[in-house]
Amino acid sequence: MADLAIIYDRIRPDERMLFEALDALGVPYDKVYAPQLTLTFDAAGAAQVPWKVALERCVSQSRGHAVTRALEAFGVHVINPAHVIELCGDKLATNARLYAAGLPTPRTGVAVDGEAALQLCEQLGYPVVIKPTVGSWGRMVSRVNDRDAAEAIIEHKEVLGGPQHGIFYIQELIRKPERDIRAFVIGGECIGAIYRTSEHWITNTARGAKASNCPVTPDIAELSVRAAAAVQGEIVAIDLVEDPERGLLIIEINHTMEFKNSVSTTGVNIPGRMAEYARSLLGQPQPTT
Repeated sequence: MADLAIIYDRIRPDERMLFEALDALGVPYDKVYAPQLTLTFDAAGAAQVPWKVALERCVSQSRGHAVTRALEAFGVHVINPAHVIELCGDKLATNARLYAAGLPTPRTGVAVDGEAALQLCEQLGYPVVIKPTVGSWGRMVSRVNDRDAAEAIIEHKEVLGGPQHGIFYIQELIRKPERDIRAFVIGGECIGAIYRTSEHWITNTARGAKASNCPVTPDIAELSVRAAAAVQGEIVAIDLVEDPERGLLIIEINHTMEFKNSVSTTGVNIPGRMAEYARSLLGQPQPTT
C-alpha cells in the first residue's frame, strides 16, 4: 500500500495523464475505484485506510464528496477537502462566498418561488441566464431573452418539481467576446490559463468550444488566486468572463478540474504540477529545476 491514493470512478484522459505524471516522478500511489470502496467507522475501517494523501477525481460529485468525507474521518488529507466540494459544487454557495470575499461576479440573484423568480428576472434585466445550482458542462443552462421565455422556463421547472428545480439561480448575461477564461490554480499559484472560444453563448469545451492559450496577466492571476483562497481550494479551475465595462468577473470554481485540452494549449504540465503538489504533502522534497 502507498501513502498516496487516486480516487476515481472513471478513467478519463485526465486521469491517465495524472497516472503518467506520478509514474514519471516515481511517486508510489494506489488507484482506488470509488464504487468498490467500503469504509466502516471502526478499527477495521481504519485499517483499510493506509493513505496519508488522496487526490479525489470522481466524475460524480455526490460520490466524490461521500468518499472524501469518510477518508477525512480517518485523517487522510484529501485534495480537495469535503468543504471545498460542498462550496464549489453548488453555484449559489460559490457565489455567496465570492461576494462575501469582495470578489467581482456577474449580478446574481436567487429565488425560491416562481413568481419571485420572474420578478428577479425583471429586476436584473433581460437577457438573463437561469442555471441549476448543481451541474457542470453547461447542462440545463438557459438563456432567457424576454418575459415570455422566463415564464415558460420557470413554469417547466415548477412542474418538474424536486429540490433543485425549486431554487431559481439567475444571473445577468455578460456580453463577453465569444470566449471565457479558465485559469488553473495549484497550491495558491495560477499556473496557466486558456481561452474557450465559441460562437455559441455557452463557451464550454464540453459543448464544442475551442481551447487556446491565454496569457496569465496580473489581473487573471490575482483574481484566480483570491477566488481559490476564498473557498480554500488547493487544486481548482477558475472560470472568468471579460465584461466590456467592468473587466474580469468570476463565474464559478471547479473542484475536480479537467485539463486534458489545456496541457498542449498552455505548454504547462498541469498533471505534473498536480503530482508535485500531492508529493509535497507527503513530506517528500520538491524536484530541482
